[in-house]
Amino acid sequence: MDMTEGSAVKLLLIFSVPMLIGNIFQQIYNLADIIIVGQLIGKNAIAAIGATNSVSFFFFALCNGIATGGGIVTSQFFGEGNESKVKTCIANTGYIMIIFPLIIGLVSFFLAGPILTLLQTPPESFIDAKKYLETLCLGLLFVSIYNYASSMLRALGDAKTPLYCLIFTCVLNIFLDIIFIKYFHMGVFGAGFATVISQFLSAALSLFLAFRINPYFKLEKQHLKRNPEIIRQTLKIGFPLSFQFSLIAISCMGLQFVVNGYGALATAAFTTTSKIEQIIHMPYQTLNAALATFCGQNYGAKKIDRVISGYRKGMLIMAIFTLIMFPIIQIFGEAITGWFVKKEEVDVVIMGAHALRITSLFYLFLGTIYTVRGILNGVGDAFFSMLNGIVEVIGRFTVPFILTAIPAIGVWGIWWSVGVVWSLAGITAYWRYLVVKKNIRKQFANN
Repeated sequence: MDMTEGSAVKLLLIFSVPMLIGNIFQQIYNLADIIIVGQLIGKNAIAAIGATNSVSFFFFALCNGIATGGGIVTSQFFGEGNESKVKTCIANTGYIMIIFPLIIGLVSFFLAGPILTLLQTPPESFIDAKKYLETLCLGLLFVSIYNYASSMLRALGDAKTPLYCLIFTCVLNIFLDIIFIKYFHMGVFGAGFATVISQFLSAALSLFLAFRINPYFKLEKQHLKRNPEIIRQTLKIGFPLSFQFSLIAISCMGLQFVVNGYGALATAAFTTTSKIEQIIHMPYQTLNAALATFCGQNYGAKKIDRVISGYRKGMLIMAIFTLIMFPIIQIFGEAITGWFVKKEEVDVVIMGAHALRITSLFYLFLGTIYTVRGILNGVGDAFFSMLNGIVEVIGRFTVPFILTAIPAIGVWGIWWSVGVVWSLAGITAYWRYLVVKKNIRKQFANN
């Protein structure tokens, strides 16, 4: 899909629909472990998986920023109409996405236990959490390969192929979860093992379809040569994104440390609300990715007015979604939380529903983060990636400790702090957009 011509709203929506469906299946894929484990085992098992979320996100983030960076560079070459550079970028990013995850995966496997200990993982959940995290670390290469293929395809305007892979993987993961947990009695480890198998097949299928269907993956010998300049461009954008994602993950670890201190109930409630909020994030994430491709192509084509138009239309779409989601969470919080735990575990449902009502007050700031990040990623603004990560780290390592220390707030400070950090990051993102818009206007005027 060429996004350098035509209505910005129409292009963003057309591109977003398959991506949104894909994100829904991605979340079903992520939620399957929690729902099945919660219903078949119990809240201690949920707490075990929840205790690994921020840590696994950190390890994945180190690799996935590179894939995103490669996708941004590819979209800019596509906007320029430079087919040779597009193919060379696909090949050279692929080299990085094989070597880097192998190293990170091996290191993360051995660090899993010490990090969970450092985060004060509840004793009743520690053994299962360690097994689950170690298993996910072994599948890091497969996650990275899938994200690499998806980033390249989306940069070229193809959001459907990654969707097909996700649907297949999601169905398979749910099936394997049930088999390993209910019938083979493999517990939390079975959920992790099912995830790794699904990730492996997802990576294989995505690469197979990319090389078979997409003409830009028809690489010739000259495209396979190592290109230092394209590698440099990819890493120039990819490393700050990895740094941003990893800083966010580290900040989540700081919050997880506070959560773990309140025991298995708070950990289970926090895990449940986090998974529900991942669903809330989906349309924002979809809009983010669509804007990154839209702005990347138009920035490469030197159409700055369309980049700015993308921002305005993106903010409008984001605001409409936020107005729809807020009352749903406020009214149906208990019903939504109840999907994830056994009926008799009413304490988790009550705590989770109240927590969702708190964080929903800040959805507009959350949407602003994703919308602006898509624009800035598309134009290759590496500084914002670091700035955004630093803001989240400072916020999550200070605000939760301050708010939970106030007797009148207590444990609820966990979720109030989430909203405060979203607010800080959203305001920072908007400020950075204004600066970048001014700079790129000058850049194109001078050229």
